[in-house]
Amino acid sequence: MTTPTEPMVRADGTYPTVDLRKPVTFATVVQTRVHGVDGANPGPGLRSNLDYFLEAIDIAQGYGGRSDLLLFHEFPITGFSDWTREQHYRIAIEVPGPEVDEVVRKAKQYNCYIVFGTYARDEKDWPGHILHLMVMVTPDGRVIKHWKQRNVRGMFPGSEQYTSVIYDVYDRFVEMYGLDAVIPVERTDIGNIAMSAVQFEPELFRCMAMKGAEIICRVATGGFESDDMRLTSYHNSVYTMICNNSVSTHGRNRGFFEEEAFGGPGRSAIYGPRGVELAKAGAFETKKMAVIPIAEFRARHRIPDLHMQLYRPVLDQYRERYDHSLYLKQLPKDKRDAFRYFQENARWTHFW
Repeated sequence: MTTPTEPMVRADGTYPTVDLRKPVTFATVVQTRVHGVDGANPGPGLRSNLDYFLEAIDIAQGYGGRSDLLLFHEFPITGFSDWTREQHYRIAIEVPGPEVDEVVRKAKQYNCYIVFGTYARDEKDWPGHILHLMVMVTPDGRVIKHWKQRNVRGMFPGSEQYTSVIYDVYDRFVEMYGLDAVIPVERTDIGNIAMSAVQFEPELFRCMAMKGAEIICRVATGGFESDDMRLTSYHNSVYTMICNNSVSTHGRNRGFFEEEAFGGPGRSAIYGPRGVELAKAGAFETKKMAVIPIAEFRARHRIPDLHMQLYRPVLDQYRERYDHSLYLKQLPKDKRDAFRYFQENARWTHFW
């Protein structure tokens, strides 16, 4: 990420980097099942999910060549299910914490980067908040966490997500971590990497590209729109990786049908610049690798050529449906309370 004295976007079309470990990066999406743990007794489920996660890392690195980057789906440790808020908070893990420490050992063992999503809690700085994070574990043992920028609203009738994302605590987040942390890009020796669990907001990924992202790691659970991912690469001339969960081979995930949301499970993919499909999974557990010629790409790559003067007057007048930082004023008690809270604070009519 940038230092306090650096601009977030350079004026000459270039972007900051660090030296590459080698001219190509072997990048892999590892598509595995999602299993929501028992909210009343989460310990055994968390342990089982973590063991499976670690085994999947071994499998992914055990045949077909070693990967420099492994991308897993949105919730390999906690899973995803229909919990109460109190259960959800207990299930959320600490980052760093004992579960992530075991993933760190695998990253060191295989000299690779491992990226995944998780629910998390931070008792010291964000007590009571359930955080939705992207996590990168590095080969030298560092644990990097990026907050999800915003939640989708209006997807579930009569209910809304109550997890705390950047938009909902924006003022305090910026005060604590700075503006650069809102849309961060990590400079690594396999390429500049951005991470996100956000869907359907192309402006976010345009900003990542403007800040120098070369590989954008995206995750999903239950489904996504392939064009949303492909067009991230097409419009920004970057590499996009999307990892979704597989069909479950051990019974349906509690609280959800296998095929719902945006196309259901599977279809994890890797797209190259201009939206070229480099790899794509089916519905079952698998890994799909692509070779990214990162040195050659970097030598000719520039940030998006955007004619901002045309758009800035419109963007300056735009008002969001609801204001940021609402969760600093009140944390919803549950999904229905979150729905009520957003309805009461909506600026637009017919919000849902």
